[in-house]
Amino acid sequence: MTEQTKGSGSDASAMWGGRFSGGPSDIMEEINASIGFDQRFYAQDIRASKAHAEMLGAQNILTQQDVESICQGLDAVYAEIAAGKFTFKRTLEDIHMNVEGRLKELIGEAAGRLHTGRSRNDQVATDFKLWVRDGLDQMDAALRHTQAALIGQAEIHASSAMPGFTHLQIAQPVTLGHHLLAYVEMLGRDRSRLVDCRKRMNECPLGAAALAGTSFPIDRQMTAQALGFDRPSANSLDAVSDRDFALEYLSALGIAAVHLSRLAEEYVLWCSTQFGYARLGDSYSTGSSIMPQKRNPDAAELVRSKAGRVIGSLAALLIVMKGLPLAYSKDMQEDKEPVFDAHDTLMLALAAMAGMLEDTTFNTDRMAADAGKGFATATDLADWLVRVLAMPFRDAHHVTGAVVKLAEDRGLGLEDLSLEDLQSVEPQITAAVFEVLGVENSLKSRISLGGTAPDKVREACAQARLRFLG
Repeated sequence: MTEQTKGSGSDASAMWGGRFSGGPSDIMEEINASIGFDQRFYAQDIRASKAHAEMLGAQNILTQQDVESICQGLDAVYAEIAAGKFTFKRTLEDIHMNVEGRLKELIGEAAGRLHTGRSRNDQVATDFKLWVRDGLDQMDAALRHTQAALIGQAEIHASSAMPGFTHLQIAQPVTLGHHLLAYVEMLGRDRSRLVDCRKRMNECPLGAAALAGTSFPIDRQMTAQALGFDRPSANSLDAVSDRDFALEYLSALGIAAVHLSRLAEEYVLWCSTQFGYARLGDSYSTGSSIMPQKRNPDAAELVRSKAGRVIGSLAALLIVMKGLPLAYSKDMQEDKEPVFDAHDTLMLALAAMAGMLEDTTFNTDRMAADAGKGFATATDLADWLVRVLAMPFRDAHHVTGAVVKLAEDRGLGLEDLSLEDLQSVEPQITAAVFEVLGVENSLKSRISLGGTAPDKVREACAQARLRFLG
């Protein structure tokens, strides 16, 4: 290796020990360093190091004097980083070695004893779990906020009629409140996935060391408890090589991003001239550089697009992990950036969606007018024939189809046909049928659990507040 190809690797060589006589090349330093992104979990790294030091002291592996010196030094390092006064060194590769290196500058020889009974392998697994666990809690709060915005609009529009769609064709009338509550349920499942993920991941890797455990008489129960884990991980090989927790978090984020993308797509449609159901305020709209009349729902379009980015992060980490033999491989350094990016992306998308919901004005007159189009109450007529005339549903379906064709030929809605018109298709029909025809009557009749009747929607809003926001 010539002097020109050597990097400034003296710091790294000092941390690795005596195996290497020279430092890494500039290219090796560039590909190997993770400090550019893993500095994000400095707080988790320092927290875990303090728990480890206190355990070493309790087990008489370190003196209490060393423990106090280490913990005070770690607090000083934390304060420097939090205040933006810390200089991160690429030659020290990662957050662990940067913290330990600065600790040595502050307290001297005692800093070198901190790494007793652990490895960077179990250290990074512990730090990453702590970060993801904190991320889960942040994500849950963001999902909850978006649910609150949805429930708030659903309460206002519990009886506001709109068309319900299948195949993007008008199917049956629903209320806007009922429609929005569907997304509340989706985000509720997203939150439940986070709860499951948090429970499953809450095992502490610290003390697994490089891969085989350690010969020091450490107390892994003590460090697990100090860091809020339910238990230590049971197998040292699995502890350092497991990234299921990151994959599961990304999977949950990917599903949540899909839910947001679906709602964002509806916003794009609703804000179009063709639909005209919703109007976003200036805070979440943009204009055109050439067409002065344009008002674009760009926030919704960007939320829609973020799903691809989050799903891509999941795919990236799955591919990284798919062929790795036990235990740790450097490939796993690629685990953090996808998680960080997906977390940040979805947090921003949730904030944008909550803001859009709170900023939206719905055109309820336009929605109500469309709710009755396309013979949307045809199913109500078929149900009435079954319920009142005891007609088999398949027969009722045939009769209703004939009535729809008659109305279509006449250019009328079903509720505008006369009783004589209806009886020309099915003589048993009585005037009572008009109690279910028309949008308002159709909505009122949908009284089953989870149905769109306005009273049911109000009940569902109240229940949603208790289930998700209480």
